Amino acid sequence: MAKRRYFGTDGVRGRVGTSPITPAEVLHLGWAAGRVLGAGHARGRVIIGKDTRISGYLLESALEAGLSAAGVDIALTGPLPTPGIAYLTRQVGACGGIVISASHNPYHDNGIKFFSESGKKLDDETEESIEALMSEPMSTVGPEALGKAERLIDALPRYAEHCRNTLPPGVRLDGLKVAVDCANGAAYQVGPLVLRELGAEVTGIGIEPDGFNINRESGSTYPQTICSLVKDCGADVGIAFDGDADRVVLADAQGRLVGGDGILFILSQYRRQRGDCEGIVGTLMTNLGVEVACEAQGIQFVRARVGDRFVLEELVSRHWTLGGETSGHILSLDRSTTGDGLVAALAVLEVMQKTGKSLADLVKDLQVFPQKLVNVSTEHARPAELLKQPRVTEAVKACEKQLGSRGRVVLRASGTEPLIRVMVEGEDEAKVGELARELADQIRVLA
Repeated sequence: MAKRRYFGTDGVRGRVGTSPITPAEVLHLGWAAGRVLGAGHARGRVIIGKDTRISGYLLESALEAGLSAAGVDIALTGPLPTPGIAYLTRQVGACGGIVISASHNPYHDNGIKFFSESGKKLDDETEESIEALMSEPMSTVGPEALGKAERLIDALPRYAEHCRNTLPPGVRLDGLKVAVDCANGAAYQVGPLVLRELGAEVTGIGIEPDGFNINRESGSTYPQTICSLVKDCGADVGIAFDGDADRVVLADAQGRLVGGDGILFILSQYRRQRGDCEGIVGTLMTNLGVEVACEAQGIQFVRARVGDRFVLEELVSRHWTLGGETSGHILSLDRSTTGDGLVAALAVLEVMQKTGKSLADLVKDLQVFPQKLVNVSTEHARPAELLKQPRVTEAVKACEKQLGSRGRVVLRASGTEPLIRVMVEGEDEAKVGELARELADQIRVLA
């Protein structure tokens, strides 16, 4: 695969005002994407959605102009979760979907994510075709062929209906008290709306976006907020989304966090009981406890690289439907084409309602192995190459020897930030923490 200048592990991302998230480059990106996604369509249409960042207005206009110059029509949804754009792209027959979001990052970052006409992340070949056009000068179709833009005014109710319909007929949330933290992001309207329409009593926070407060001390990357809210309002369960609502974490009635691993455990165990779970896909970061639990139930467990696109690729290749990441990206391919925080949360609430069990009861049999994650900042031009240096590999071997067969070490370069992520997992929490810090110190010297 050719070296990428623009595309990372999840679209194009960066700090607003610096390359590649500048008006000129995003204009060019819109044109390049329009040329590629619109190819073969007499009059293609691309859906554009966004989260609540102030820069969304700027980037939306730039993309719109680029797509129009390429002769592609545009449908604008306004703030809507990333999976909502994936769904609508497929449902309305668009030739592609674009989401303006930097997910869990602070407001000063932003990014551009793409979906194919089938509502799935773009494959490498398509991304490379867009990259290639970024090095060519822009051209503009004739005035008679310019793309037109319109507002898709029913985007939110369409997506809300889709989310409700992922539950089996007759399943409702009546009698359930739910606390929800929408991170002042893309789910600030649709999240509480869907829960209330299904009969839940909802207490919501993170539902007053101002363009700057997205993910600020809220949402799935700041779970202490939802854990506190659940206890304060006496809710049965808490739900916290990230800025674009493609990931979710939960809290039980006692304010204890249930992250992506716990959600994957609950859904896999429930599906297995129904005879509907041959195997699941986790990542290198998925807790060892999930793997152990799967083995005990005869469920195959496979680890993919970190990133929901890699989980998706593994699921598709094995013809499985359930997978996810520790961070809360949960894929249920029988319900959605991509990770969907709201759909995943509803799936867990469905299990609670149909079994009559609390969230705490549903995860009590999951043995969570102590896990320590340390992020090491790096200015190294190629962080992945740093991890191959002898000093690092020898330190990893020494760490693994101390952990034995009931532990793991995972080092990886972040695909979205200048970080090396050091993860150590084992049975002894104190030892795990000590080894993670020692290993991070070894890497920090070289970073």
